[in-house]
Amino acid sequence: MLSLLIIIVLSYLVGSIPTSVWVGKISKGIDIRDHGSGNAGATNTFRVLGWKAGLVVSLIDMFKGFTAAYWVSQLGYHVGDIPVVYGGWETDIMLRIMAGLAAVLGHMYTIFAGFRGGKGVITAAGMLYALEPVSISISFALFFILTFTTRYVSLASILATTSYPLIILFMRYVLDIPVDGSHIIFASVTALFILWRHRANMKRLLNGTENRISSFKPAKGHLNKEPKA
Repeated sequence: MLSLLIIIVLSYLVGSIPTSVWVGKISKGIDIRDHGSGNAGATNTFRVLGWKAGLVVSLIDMFKGFTAAYWVSQLGYHVGDIPVVYGGWETDIMLRIMAGLAAVLGHMYTIFAGFRGGKGVITAAGMLYALEPVSISISFALFFILTFTTRYVSLASILATTSYPLIILFMRYVLDIPVDGSHIIFASVTALFILWRHRANMKRLLNGTENRISSFKPAKGHLNKEPKA
């Protein structure tokens, strides 16, 4: 029990690193949450600070989720007494899921920046890479294709997120690739949670008022904050 608590706390702290906030302050002396959409994530960083800052934030935010799920989760095998199997599910997968989820929550509600973080999509992607790289790579490819063809990052995030549990199910029941049951359940719950976090974006997409990324250069009017729906 103690080892599980250590894993969750450490993973939350790793996920809580407010990458976009720090990059905004270091590069431009601004709080990214006061500009653009007001979101402390990679999308708003691309919009306000340009593609270089956005790429840095994206890579670090993804690495946060991967670090928690791939490395921090393994503390369970070195601290305390954790069984190998629990309730028919693989403990290793369950530990990775719990560590990754803690990191995603840390990203969304960061203790280092007043609990105002991002939406968790990229951090969740990093976590999912630690679980099974093929399925998330397919979802990522879909995300990039939709981003560059529609210029709606929110739409790309929503569709890529929705596709992920479907890809997992296809792998298990059509291709007969071993996928742990806890992974399927978690993929579905993660998709629903991220969709809930994008509910305002979905309303704007339906109303035709969602913002597109017109370019990957820093916004000239980055000091102006977009109205929230």
